[in-house]
Amino acid sequence: MSQTLLELVQVLFLLVVLLALVKPLGGFMARVYQGERTFLTPLLAPVEGLLYRISGVQPDDEMGWKRYAWSMLLFNLVLFSGLFALLLTQHLLPLNPQKLPPFSWQLALNTAISFTTNTNWQNYSGEQAASYLTQMAGFGLHNFASAATGMAIVIALIRGFSRRKSSAIGNFWVDLTRGTLYILLPISIIAALLLVSLGVIQNFSPYKTVPLVQSVSYDKPKLDDKGAQLKDAKGNPVTENVIAKEATIPMGPVASQEAIKELGTNGGGFFNANSAHPFENPTPLTNFVEILLILLIPASLTYTFGLMVGNTRQGWMLLGVMILLWLLCFGVLQGVEQAGNPLVAKLGVSGGNLEGKETRFGMVASNLFTVTTTATSCGAVNSMHDSLTPIGGMIPLSLILLGEIVFGGVGSGLYTMLAFAIIAVFVSGLMIGRTPEYLGKKIEVQEMWMSIITILTAGVVVLILSGLAMITPSAVASMSNPGTHGLSEVLYAVASMANNNGSAFAGLNGNVPFYNLLGGLAMTIGRYIPAVAVLAMAGSLAEKKYIPPSLGTLPTDKLPFAVWLTLVILIVGALTFFPALALGPIVEHLTMR
Repeated sequence: MSQTLLELVQVLFLLVVLLALVKPLGGFMARVYQGERTFLTPLLAPVEGLLYRISGVQPDDEMGWKRYAWSMLLFNLVLFSGLFALLLTQHLLPLNPQKLPPFSWQLALNTAISFTTNTNWQNYSGEQAASYLTQMAGFGLHNFASAATGMAIVIALIRGFSRRKSSAIGNFWVDLTRGTLYILLPISIIAALLLVSLGVIQNFSPYKTVPLVQSVSYDKPKLDDKGAQLKDAKGNPVTENVIAKEATIPMGPVASQEAIKELGTNGGGFFNANSAHPFENPTPLTNFVEILLILLIPASLTYTFGLMVGNTRQGWMLLGVMILLWLLCFGVLQGVEQAGNPLVAKLGVSGGNLEGKETRFGMVASNLFTVTTTATSCGAVNSMHDSLTPIGGMIPLSLILLGEIVFGGVGSGLYTMLAFAIIAVFVSGLMIGRTPEYLGKKIEVQEMWMSIITILTAGVVVLILSGLAMITPSAVASMSNPGTHGLSEVLYAVASMANNNGSAFAGLNGNVPFYNLLGGLAMTIGRYIPAVAVLAMAGSLAEKKYIPPSLGTLPTDKLPFAVWLTLVILIVGALTFFPALALGPIVEHLTMR
C-alpha cells in the first residue's frame, strides 16, 4: 500500500470515529442543556448548585432574548477587562520564570479581544511573550468561557425552534455553567491526560538552555523597537549575521492548554509554531487526536439540535452537508498540493508541494488539519498556510469567508448554518408561492433580517477593512510579499479576524498599531453582531405558534433540501467574495501556470 493511500485510509478512519461519537455525545449534550440527569450528575450537581448559590443565580429564572443577550455581553466584557489587565501586568505577577515583560497596550487590547471572542488571533510569539500565569489564568480561562458562550447561544436558538408561544429562551448563566462543567471540562481533562501520555509536555519548569553540538550561522531580520521588520531605502529587509552556540528550549503547561485549545475550537498556540511544534503535537497519533477534538463538539451539536427539536433527521441532514463540503474542500486541497508548483517541477523536484509541511505528519494529514481548522473557527495550524499553492491557499481562505459553517466553531458554526437553512427555506418558499416554514415555524421578515445579518456581517467587514488596509501606508508596509500574494495575505488576515478563526498566512506583520486596532474592531463586530442577531431570532421564533406540516410543506430533512442548502451556501459565498478571490489567489494561480 502506498504512503498516500495509507494516509487516506486514516482520513476515512477519522470520519468513522467521528460519526461513532456524534450520537452519544450529542445526546449527552441535549440532556445536559435540558437539565436532565446524566452519569455525571451525582458528581457535578452539587458543584453546579454551589456555583449558583455563590453567584446568586436562580436556575429556574428564564430570560427573554434581550436579557439573555445583555447577560452574554456583560460576561464577555468582564472577561475582556480581566485579560487586558493581566496582559499589562504579567511582569508583576507570579508564574513568570522567564521574567517576560508586559504586552504593549495595543497588543494587549488586540489579544484580549481575540481570546474573548474565540478568535485567538496571535500577534505575538507565545513562548516569548506570555507567562505561565497568562497562558493558564488568562488564555486558558477564556478558551473555556468563549467556547461555552458560543454553545449557549446556539442552544438558545434551538429552544427558539422547539418552544411554542414562549417569551423565554433559557438562562444564559445556567447554559454557560452546564456547558463548561459537564461538557468542556471533563472532555478536556481526559484529552489532556491522553496528550501527556502521547508526548505533549506539561510542567512549570523554566526554559532550558543547552549547548549546540555545532555552531550555526544565520541571517536574522533586524526589528525596530515596535517589533516591525526594518527595510533599507530600496525596501529590502535589513538582516544581521548571528552565530548561535546554544539553544533555548521552552517549557510550560502545554497539554492542558492544548486540549481546550482544540476542543473549544480556540486555536491559540502555546508556542509560536502552534500545532506544528513538537511539544504541542509530537506524532501522527497526537495529530489525529487533535483533529478529532476540533470536530467533536461542532459535529455532535447537530445531533443535539435534532433531539431538541424532536426530529433527529434534521440534525443528520445538516451534518451531511457539513461532511460533504469538508470532504470536497479536502479533496481539492489534496489534489492541488499533490500536483505541486509547475515552476518547481521544471527544476526536477517532484513529490508535490511539501514546503511548509511537517515531514512527521506528511501531506495528507497536514492538508486534513488545514481544512479542519478553517472549516471550524479553530485557527490552530500544523503547517504554514502561506506556503500553500495559490488554489491550495484559497481553500482555507474560502472556508473562513463562508463563515466557517462546515462544522464551524463550537456553537457559532451551527447557528450560522441554521441561518443559511432559513434563507434556503425562504427562497424555496418564494419559488413555490407559499409562506416558508422551517421546523413548524413560519419564516417571516424578522427571521430573514436576522439571518442576513448573521451571514453577511463578517463578509461586509472583511471587504471594507481589507480595502482600507490596502490604501493605508503602514498596513501596506507590513506586507512581506508584493502583488497578488500580498493581497491574499491581507485578505486572509482580515477574514480570519472578522470570522473569529485566528489562523494566518503569516507573511504579514500583524503586530503594528494599525492591525492591532483594526483587528480588534473586526473581531468584535464579527463575533457579537451575529450573536445578538441569532438571539433576537431565537426570541422571535420562540413566540411563534407551531404549524403542523402539510402537503405543501417543504421537507427539510431529505436529500433534495441538503443539495439545495449546499448550493445556497456556495452561491452566497461566490457572489460575496469572488471578486476579491479573483484578484488574489486566482490571479496568482494563473501567473504560476
